[in-house]
Amino acid sequence: MNDAMSLGVHRLWKDNFVKSAAPKPTYRCLDVAGGTGDIAFNLHRHMGNINRDCEKIVVCDINPDMLRVGQERAEARGEGDNYIWLEGNAEQLDLPDSTFDLYTIAYGIRNCTHIDKVLAEAYRVLKPGGRFMCLEFSEVNNPIISQVYDKYSHDVIPVLGQVIAGDFESYQYLVESIRKFPNQETFAGMIAEAGFEIVEYENLTFGVTAIHSGYKL
Repeated sequence: MNDAMSLGVHRLWKDNFVKSAAPKPTYRCLDVAGGTGDIAFNLHRHMGNINRDCEKIVVCDINPDMLRVGQERAEARGEGDNYIWLEGNAEQLDLPDSTFDLYTIAYGIRNCTHIDKVLAEAYRVLKPGGRFMCLEFSEVNNPIISQVYDKYSHDVIPVLGQVIAGDFESYQYLVESIRKFPNQETFAGMIAEAGFEIVEYENLTFGVTAIHSGYKL
C-alpha cells in the first residue's frame, strides 16, 4: 500500500532518513513505531557496511502484530539475532534512562495521542550527545504542488485503500492525520521545547515528508 500511495518514493525517503542518521557500529539504536522492521533493517545494513560486529537494534512498537511481521521478516533475511523486539508505548517506554545513541521514529509519531510525551520519552532514553530523528509527513511548501497533493491525498488515497486493502476508512484517517500534524516549524519548536538542541529539519519532495533532528546535549 505504501508503494501505491507514494509511487515507491517512500523507499527513497527512508533510505535518505537512515543516511542522515549515519549510525556507527558502536551505536545503541532504538527504532520506535518500527514493528515491520523497515528502518531497523536499513540501520543495520548501514552499520554492517562499516563493521559487521555492531550493536543489536531495539525495535519498539505498540502493535504486537506489526512486531511479529518484523520478526518474521528478520528471520527470513537470516538476521534474527540482530534485533530486539519490544512491545511498548512510545509515550511511556519501559526502558532505562540515558541508554541509546540514536532514537528513530518514522511515520509513527503523528498517530500518538500526546506528541509531547513521546518527545519527552525520547529525550529521557537518549544518552547525552544522543540524537533524535523523526521522519514524518509534513506540509508542502509550494502552492501549486500543494493543491495537487491535497487533491491526490483527499480523492485518491482513500480509494486506493479500498481497492488494494479493502479499507477506505483507515486511509481516510491517514489523510486526516497528516493534515492535523504540526508543520515543519511548529514541530521543530516542539522538539526544542522537549529539551533538544541543534534542532533542524530537511524537506523531502517539496515537504510531502520531512526529516527532523535534535540532540540531547
